[in-house]
Amino acid sequence: MNEVLLGLSHGFSVAFMPTNLMLVLLGCFAGTLIGALPGIGPINGVAILLPIAYSFGLPPESALILLAGIYYGAEYGGRISSILLNVPGDAGAVMSTLDGNPMAKKGEAGRALSLSAIASFVGGTLAVVLLAMFGPMLAKFAVKFNPSDYVALMIFAFASLSSLVGKNAIKSLFAALIGLMLASIGIDANTGVARFTFGIPDILAGIDFLVVVIGLFGMAELFHLVEQQIRGNLKLLPIGKSFVSFKDLMLVKWTILRSSLIGFFVGVLPGTGASVASAITYGTEKRLVGDKGDFGNGDPRGLAAPEAANNASAGGAMVPMLTLGIPGSGTTAILLGALLLFNVQPGPLMFEQRPEIAWGLIASMFIGNFALLLINLPLVGMFARLLTIPQQYLTPMIAVLAFIGVYSVVGNPFDLYMIIGLGILGWILRKLDFSLAPVILGFVLGHIFEDNLRRALSISAGDWSILYQSNNAVVLYIMTIFIILVPMFVKMYKKRVSKNN
Repeated sequence: MNEVLLGLSHGFSVAFMPTNLMLVLLGCFAGTLIGALPGIGPINGVAILLPIAYSFGLPPESALILLAGIYYGAEYGGRISSILLNVPGDAGAVMSTLDGNPMAKKGEAGRALSLSAIASFVGGTLAVVLLAMFGPMLAKFAVKFNPSDYVALMIFAFASLSSLVGKNAIKSLFAALIGLMLASIGIDANTGVARFTFGIPDILAGIDFLVVVIGLFGMAELFHLVEQQIRGNLKLLPIGKSFVSFKDLMLVKWTILRSSLIGFFVGVLPGTGASVASAITYGTEKRLVGDKGDFGNGDPRGLAAPEAANNASAGGAMVPMLTLGIPGSGTTAILLGALLLFNVQPGPLMFEQRPEIAWGLIASMFIGNFALLLINLPLVGMFARLLTIPQQYLTPMIAVLAFIGVYSVVGNPFDLYMIIGLGILGWILRKLDFSLAPVILGFVLGHIFEDNLRRALSISAGDWSILYQSNNAVVLYIMTIFIILVPMFVKMYKKRVSKNN
């Protein structure tokens, strides 16, 4: 503990240097704006600004502080478009649309934005505390997670989908299957065989996540608004309660704490990230609350859970990067590249050899979380006012953001047609009362599931028993069976009790 306190004191002396303090604030503000743009997300924001940070000639600790500020600033900002427009800023913000957007449509946009800001603050701050105290120990555990353990983790996440969103479990699972099918498009990395490309060269590399999320959410929302406009059903959304209440905070306090812890530990596992963390925490909360909740229709716990998990997983992803030199997520892979660009080798010795970088970054994350709270809470009212824009003007605005967001990152005109096609698919699924979140989760988790299944079977020379030989995998399979069977037994018990009464 003394070593941690000494390290933090050194870190704060670095982070409070005027230049670094300015860079923290600049990174947080820029990250919030980047995250609010649909589909850009933290990974693209950091990648775009990395050359700029390098060209400024900043020392390594200052450059990393700036880029890390953009990282968790974008995690904050992703909730803005999710809540207001039903268009996720990034993969981790998909779950925030489920209850955040219904709250906005009920005139509670300010309440939703302030609640998500506080949940993100608690999740991010708790993650930094755990990173400082237990980082090296957790990193050793994460490295022991082998491909078969990841397969079990993905099966656990898929099992959560059965009651994750929507009233119909069959529709949720079918939607996840659509996501899995989209994830399988492109050249098979192991065999080199083109799958489901139909001779179209533009999709040989697969469909980019940005294209899928913008198409299914952004364009589907656009088509929905156009339909409402044609029918003459467009109305100004109400702007009601502008801030979260003490009662709200008491309702979600345990939700935020649980989700922060789960999000952090999921983030520690390399290759998982905010999308997996938010899916697991949302499913966990929905199961714990049961019939008392109103998930999917604007339940504050349904918004607080993924928001806390998002920012906690961002802190968790820093653990393997700083202590082992292994990126925990796509964004930390770019941050790792930034360190290597400055000839800094992350790993166990970095805390001793380059404490100004390791502890300076951790201290800057403390400051950044407070800065984000102070930046975002006063702007809640202004963001909520975006809903006062007449929806006939909001429709072209969503279209412009969608097309610019996709083309600026992907740079392929074919993908503009792809988002229109996926938008039509998303609009049809909405008309059929399908939730779109399982499609996105199936797409994201499908890649992780297939990659690790292939690795596990390659290690075992095709022996499937490798999938249940690990203790971690067995525990996850038991948890999977538990979350599937327990709700069934609870329903049966309630029916029996109601019949007896």
